[in-house]
Amino acid sequence: MASQRNRLGVITSGSLSEGLTARLEASESVEDMRVGKFVVVQGEKHEFFSMITDVTLEATSQKILTDPPDGDSFLQAVLAGTSTFGTLDLMPRLMLPHDLSAQLLPVKTIPRHFSPVFEAQEGDFTRVFGQEDASHFEIGRPLDMNVPVCLDLNRLVERSNGIFGKSGTGKSFLTRLLLCGVIHANVASNLIFDMHNEYGWETRAENNTFVKGLKQLFGSDVLVYTLDRRANQRNQIDGEVVIGLDQIEIEDVILLTEELNLSSTATESAYLLYDRFKQDWLRSLLEMDSEAITAFAEQSGAHPSSISALKRKLAQIPRLGFVEEKANFSSVDRMIEHLAAGRNVVLSFGPHGGSLAYMLVANLITRRIHRHWITQTERFLESKNERDRPQPLMITIEEAHKFLNPQTARQTIFGTIARELRKYSVTLLVVDQRPSSIDNEVMSQLGTRITALLNDDRDIDAVFTGVSGATGLKAVLATLDSKQQALVLGHAVPMPVVVKTRGYDEALYAAVQRRGMARTGVMLTAQEEVDELFPD
Repeated sequence: MASQRNRLGVITSGSLSEGLTARLEASESVEDMRVGKFVVVQGEKHEFFSMITDVTLEATSQKILTDPPDGDSFLQAVLAGTSTFGTLDLMPRLMLPHDLSAQLLPVKTIPRHFSPVFEAQEGDFTRVFGQEDASHFEIGRPLDMNVPVCLDLNRLVERSNGIFGKSGTGKSFLTRLLLCGVIHANVASNLIFDMHNEYGWETRAENNTFVKGLKQLFGSDVLVYTLDRRANQRNQIDGEVVIGLDQIEIEDVILLTEELNLSSTATESAYLLYDRFKQDWLRSLLEMDSEAITAFAEQSGAHPSSISALKRKLAQIPRLGFVEEKANFSSVDRMIEHLAAGRNVVLSFGPHGGSLAYMLVANLITRRIHRHWITQTERFLESKNERDRPQPLMITIEEAHKFLNPQTARQTIFGTIARELRKYSVTLLVVDQRPSSIDNEVMSQLGTRITALLNDDRDIDAVFTGVSGATGLKAVLATLDSKQQALVLGHAVPMPVVVKTRGYDEALYAAVQRRGMARTGVMLTAQEEVDELFPD
């Protein structure tokens, strides 16, 4: 293998904790050595698959640098590679045994002095990242090589994951790409809270072209529910979600503290109302006049002004177009049935894409789903019957920091899911441009992180929470282009890698064949799907 590779230099120093330093060959241009590029160090017993984390200019004598051969190209050429040279900082990521059939190993040692360094070839990448198959999905290709980098989808859905990047870097397209892989491989059901209506049906890209939504690609395997009654009337969706005041719990109010500017006593007042009125606590509060508020305050020990303030601020909730005084949960129950049976649901918020509606609905529905999956898991543990094993479920949330910030992460269902990992077969796909606003404990639990360009140092630090060797990776992340490049690291890939992300285009459409079609070739209606899944 080494004879087919281009030799770049030799190892001159290094350590297991700090990485290796290689001296560049005189024939190699330092300008060709890009941070994030992969090389292979040939040791005596192993090959070390490594990433370039820094490039440095060096000289054998400071005298040369104090009196440089300014403008003398001949003298510069004479000195290049001998008295002046480049060095590469390398971070070994995997040890590859010389036996090609042997398993890849984590790095536990380093190669000796003067071990040769070679440019990685396509065969090296294939050996490390595998090839696209039923459970491996191409997320992109290395920046300097046309070879697929694949995610192990089975490992991906074992844990919660994150997609990060500043505004305009293509997080939504990355998310849609990843969802295509998961749906196509059928390794988990997906619930997507579609805040900006970007996932179900076609949406417009920044170049004013239209790209297909998940419903168009996967047919009846993807169901679109909505909060928008007008969409329901246009027969564009599979179901409408309506929320009743009696379904809103204290936990939902706690999550909305910042959005509604609730005081520190709001939670305490809400619990007093719940103790008295149970599920009707919110409706009863909103119906109270000043006399009723005073009477309740005297009976419960609450302060009348606190109850009045809570009523005034929570009055925004019934003004939302999808909230009614009472509503049944049949549409949500139907969604749960579809998810449990292996289908995928996009919940489109339509015109109700504000933070208040998004946080209220996502938290309320996810809490109900989580309870269902807990019950199913306990049934499986008791029966040991594979038919009772819960279907793996991945829940996608945008603006994740609103649900998972340090103040609310321990009190919301999303924080619970992130910490429980796969205990109940429910995981998160968090999408955010401000990872520094997400609780550190939650960030440390994310198995795989796909990160586009970030500029804020705090956000960069947050992405690498709990990641070893983060110093070199931070330098790599800082060099990404603002479009179609991402650093992929974590549980679903053998090692961190920078990729040019796969295009969301006709080639992808052809690769992910439509699976959600009836045998006749006609798309199933929502009622036909239910009849098929749950026959009498």
